[in-house]
Amino acid sequence: MTQFVKDKNKISQLNSEQYRVTQENGTEHPGTGEYLHHDAVGIYVDIVSGEPLFASSSKFDSGCGWPSFSKPIVSKFINEIKDSSHGMNRIEVRSSHGDSHLGHVFEDGPKESGGLRYCINSASLCFIALDKMADEGYGDYINQVEDVK
Repeated sequence: MTQFVKDKNKISQLNSEQYRVTQENGTEHPGTGEYLHHDAVGIYVDIVSGEPLFASSSKFDSGCGWPSFSKPIVSKFINEIKDSSHGMNRIEVRSSHGDSHLGHVFEDGPKESGGLRYCINSASLCFIALDKMADEGYGDYINQVEDVK
């Protein structure tokens, strides 16, 4: 099993937007994220630790301007923290091992998928395509993505 840790070397390699979002609790401008309209089959992992966070099978178009997911792959890789910044009461989402700021979770997602919307910054994610998952150590999560025969 792969060990997921906050990797200082990976942090030093982040571009300025990735660093601002993951390390300084930033937010991408709506509609600008690399993965907003991304529809390939695979999983999204924490850009700092590699923790598997969300599967393409839980991704949906919420119209909010950020990639949206109905559930995490494994809940233990997600920390949910009360966030009252900017005069709002929200739930911040952070990766467990990488401690990267990912975004926020709201209760206005698809009812048939549990009703949650994980609103996530693309800058906090790295995409692993289905055909690369086993080679990159994510074979245990292949059953989480669609089109698996």
